[in-house]
Amino acid sequence: MNVLVFPGQGAQYPSMASDLPLDRLEVEQAFSTAQDILGYDLLAAMRDADADELKQTHIAQPALYVHSLIRLNAAESLPSIDAVAGHSLGEFTALACAQVYDFATGLKLVRDRSQAMKSACDQVGGTMAAVLGLDDEIVEKVCEDIDGVVVAANYNSPGQIVISGEMDAIASASQVLSDKGARKVVPLVVGGAFHSPLMEPARKQLAESIEAADFKAPTCPVYQNVHGKPVTDPAELKKNLIAQLTAPVRWSQSMQRMIADGADHIYEVGGNGKVLRGLFKRIDRNLSSDVI
Repeated sequence: MNVLVFPGQGAQYPSMASDLPLDRLEVEQAFSTAQDILGYDLLAAMRDADADELKQTHIAQPALYVHSLIRLNAAESLPSIDAVAGHSLGEFTALACAQVYDFATGLKLVRDRSQAMKSACDQVGGTMAAVLGLDDEIVEKVCEDIDGVVVAANYNSPGQIVISGEMDAIASASQVLSDKGARKVVPLVVGGAFHSPLMEPARKQLAESIEAADFKAPTCPVYQNVHGKPVTDPAELKKNLIAQLTAPVRWSQSMQRMIADGADHIYEVGGNGKVLRGLFKRIDRNLSSDVI
């Protein structure tokens, strides 16, 4: 079973446009469409922006969406694909890959998502931290016992969870988790508390865009973040995509389910090509993987 996986925010890198066949007409057209939709020159950002500028949500998310799909379409040869999945923002790319919507429709949703998330971050703030070396249940229980908003937001792999929430609550939880034996608790340089209840304003805003978009049945199952299970129904795809903004990214559960369902070769498409394959290796070192 061959699975395509698409990275989320954080996999962008300076000069990422240099890896793309910019001389192809279809690539020129993709960037022209992106400029019309976004209102700024995405190609220039992907070519010239430094790491600090590129990590801004309203640039990073469209950049990864466009980068991944151009890389995919430019691939010399691809095996038959049995399923797709994406980490957070990458789920939008996975849906485009599975032809749930076209390139432009997906980019409009990514634009609306990034703008809604930036607006929510500006309104309520918040932050995130990576917790290494503790079981999921310990992290969840600590978050439950802390005053304020702090939740497990990204289940990246066994022993690696990202927590998200209010600044003070993250600081308190980080101290307790360290006391309970976490190998490391690393504050993340992010603009807000992604995949937490603090993203509720963004969820409401994005829901309108997703509900108005035309979703078709995917060409293959899509393993969705909110529960890690394969989905083919367009209405359920929409519902889960809306819920994703305030729900945790259950990537560890998604990987385990894919492998249980027979996944034996993973292709990471776009971004720096390191993040998702590395997480899969934490689940099954014998799993074959490639970068597209």
